[in-house]
Amino acid sequence: MKKRIQRLAAVLLLCCVFSFAAVLYGSYTIPDTVQLLSEDDAYLPVLYSRTQQDVRFLKTVAVKKSKVQTTSRIYAEPLGSAFGIKLYTEGVMVVRTDAVDTAAGSVSPAQKAGLRAGDMILSVDGQTVRSNGQLASLFSESGGRPLILCVQRESAVFRTTLTAERSVSDGKYHAGIWVRDSSAGIGTLTFAVPEYGMFAGLGHAVCDVDTGKRMPLRGGEAVNVHVQGSFKGRAGEPGELCGVFAGGSIGNLTDNTESGVYGTYALFSEAARLLPVAMYYEVQEGEATILAEVDAEGPKEYGVQITKLFKNPDAMQKNLVVKVTDPALIEKTGGIVQGMSGSPILQNGMIVGAVTHVFIQDSLQGFGIYAQTMLHQMQQTAQAEAS
Repeated sequence: MKKRIQRLAAVLLLCCVFSFAAVLYGSYTIPDTVQLLSEDDAYLPVLYSRTQQDVRFLKTVAVKKSKVQTTSRIYAEPLGSAFGIKLYTEGVMVVRTDAVDTAAGSVSPAQKAGLRAGDMILSVDGQTVRSNGQLASLFSESGGRPLILCVQRESAVFRTTLTAERSVSDGKYHAGIWVRDSSAGIGTLTFAVPEYGMFAGLGHAVCDVDTGKRMPLRGGEAVNVHVQGSFKGRAGEPGELCGVFAGGSIGNLTDNTESGVYGTYALFSEAARLLPVAMYYEVQEGEATILAEVDAEGPKEYGVQITKLFKNPDAMQKNLVVKVTDPALIEKTGGIVQGMSGSPILQNGMIVGAVTHVFIQDSLQGFGIYAQTMLHQMQQTAQAEAS
């Protein structure tokens, strides 16, 4: 009898562990917001079902509440062309704090005020800050008077008092900070959607080169680029595209997000090839291609393999792993190089994703983002611009 009870307890414990593990697995693999082309459960892992309120394991245990949206198929023009990014920040970003040599010794007004690298200074004494030069003038002309700074750190906004100190080297007042108000670089356009009049590119945010923080967008422009070739990538040293900004605007930047940059698109053509944007559950491991511009010959299609699909579609930028297999691309670039971020991934006649990052130790491989994730962000940006 005792052994029977022990066996029963062991079975019940295994069932509890299995159910708990299943709930955790479902919570991770089922997205917070699910977009479906029709009312079906094809996106759900086996043994799960969806009700109107939540997703359930074995149709009984509630796993998580997911917002389910039925949507229509969106068609977009795959691009793959390199473009130049000119981005201006909302406020100025603190790159690092420094000391000011004063008659009383070295002091750091910025550190005393609690400023950190990555902070955005939005205003000084109620005056909106838009450039490095403007901020330097406000500190220089303060005469050592305490200034009230409005600062954004991540999603929080706070005020702090900063008193600039007179430098013995030039006699001017300084705050002891290095700041940045703009950024420029080269990336790749992913797709353009005529329905929204917008483009998507990069597949990841434009971040400050020193702090790694996403740069809040005040305004910017996407411009043409002449690609002349690339420095080949190799283990430990990612390569990069070589190009120069050219005349002509592609459109205005409207959003800089974790899933890419978005903006108005001025180059739509009635002759453009439109392809369906795949839902994430339609993407498969196996053969695919990418569109990329890596030399003066313009965008071309190259063979790749999608080697891994990650289970959490809510994750940004790292939804899949792609490996370059095309000898022509390997010969030209050594694989994936900086500047190719945003190159659209095509599979089964659909736009399924975009390249985002190269593996530092293996330039043939890199991460990718689902095209559906970028499309969803575009839809949110379009709605915000319309409101």
